[in-house]
Amino acid sequence: MELNNKTIVITGASGGIGEAIANQLSALGARLILVGRNTEKLDGFNQEHDNKHLVVSADLALQTGREKLVAVCNEQDNIDILINSAGISNFSNFEDTSGESLTALVNINMISPILITQQLLPLLSKSPKSIILNIGSTFGGIGFPGFTNYCASKFGLRGFSEALKRELQDSNTKVLYVAPRATNTKINTQAVNLLNEDLGTKTDHPKTVATIVVKQLIKETDRVAIGWPEKLFLKINGIFPSLVDNAIAKQLKQIKKFTTTNNQH
Repeated sequence: MELNNKTIVITGASGGIGEAIANQLSALGARLILVGRNTEKLDGFNQEHDNKHLVVSADLALQTGREKLVAVCNEQDNIDILINSAGISNFSNFEDTSGESLTALVNINMISPILITQQLLPLLSKSPKSIILNIGSTFGGIGFPGFTNYCASKFGLRGFSEALKRELQDSNTKVLYVAPRATNTKINTQAVNLLNEDLGTKTDHPKTVATIVVKQLIKETDRVAIGWPEKLFLKINGIFPSLVDNAIAKQLKQIKKFTTTNNQH
């Protein structure tokens, strides 16, 4: 898809991958609807880009926040692309995770993007050609200790993306899904960063992920997994999960060392 002059909604635009994507799309001439909870950061971004975009300060975990976004979008002539990028993480042993934390994570990572997609689909359908892009995770295809709740939410988002893609195959709206690996953003706690270092896990810069995402939008590639050997592990886990079970079992002691450290802080 040609991105110049397209109207694009980006959730989670006030930081991390969402902000990096917004930067690149703005440079390509897209008109952005920047959505997030940090009004100051969103306004600052917009000022840096000649105030040519729209800012929607909203908590999308709340119905009122989603209604605010939909109301702004309804005032536009059309919406060409929706990028569901907002997300949070949690790194802890499952038994140590509070019900409140679990509920918030699943709400923001899975339920909110599903509801936003449903509410904006009529607008997307009005565009001659539109795209819904969901930002998932490698952990949406590989269950990993210490991230049980995060994995559950991203597995759910991946399943939703796949089902909706197939449901809309006879329409003018395409559904794309991208699975970044570990990315250097504030979503990671110090314990997660130390774990990645201890395991030798490669970590991407948000700009790297954004470049891949923009390329995916232009080429309209259905599914993209980022990073090697993560791409391989996703395939192996889908066919021979016991092999991944055994590989992770060898790392379990290391992982639990850092979940314990994280819980102490």
